[in-house]
Amino acid sequence: MTHPFEIEQETTLPASPEEVWNAIATGPGIDSWFMGRNEVEPREGGIAAMDTGGHREEAAVTAYEPGKCFATRTATAEDGRFMAFEYLIEGRGGGSTVLRVVHSGVLGDDWQDEYDALRRGWPFHLHTLREYLAHFPGRTGLPVFAMAKTGERPTQEVRAALTRALSLPSPVAVGAPAHAEPADLPPLDGEVTWSDDERIEVRTADGIYTFHHFPGVVLMFHHLFGPDTDGAEAAWRQWLTGLLA
Repeated sequence: MTHPFEIEQETTLPASPEEVWNAIATGPGIDSWFMGRNEVEPREGGIAAMDTGGHREEAAVTAYEPGKCFATRTATAEDGRFMAFEYLIEGRGGGSTVLRVVHSGVLGDDWQDEYDALRRGWPFHLHTLREYLAHFPGRTGLPVFAMAKTGERPTQEVRAALTRALSLPSPVAVGAPAHAEPADLPPLDGEVTWSDDERIEVRTADGIYTFHHFPGVVLMFHHLFGPDTDGAEAAWRQWLTGLLA
């Protein structure tokens, strides 16, 4: 049985409407804070596509008003499911911008779990957007994705492995210094900017690194802004695999 839903979020961002627009309505901008590798055809009726780990999803651009409104909607599946996103931008004094996000659609049979995951995820994603605009203005990031299955391991065990690998205390607190040494990459040195029961985010001088763990899987979505990013995805994938060895 399907179920309609709607999630609304609003946040004030330390950036101009033009900077926020570039972050939410262009492929390189979305790459810098959200998920996957993204492409956006800059027109109403165009295609917005996201590729995550080789899985590509497409949506139609349903509104395209630069600096004001950007919206997309996936095609309706045979069972009635679809996803729609609307971003509304309003400039404020002092160089800040209010962004309102409306995520709506129809979910499938396990809609309650899906809805809970979406509801929990949006505050985190908007936090990451704020980190990007505040600390890496005018730059675009290379998205790095890796995933590993954790099998029957308890989530507490996976969380503990992550915190040890990042040289973090337990419980993990915002502001804690993090350090990791992935093979074939410079050491990671930064501070925790987000920590909850499912994810840890670390910001360094040249990147935003996020580590997610859910029952049965651990994954990462990184956004790298440094000059030397060749081989970063393969190196982080190897690091994640070694974490669970």
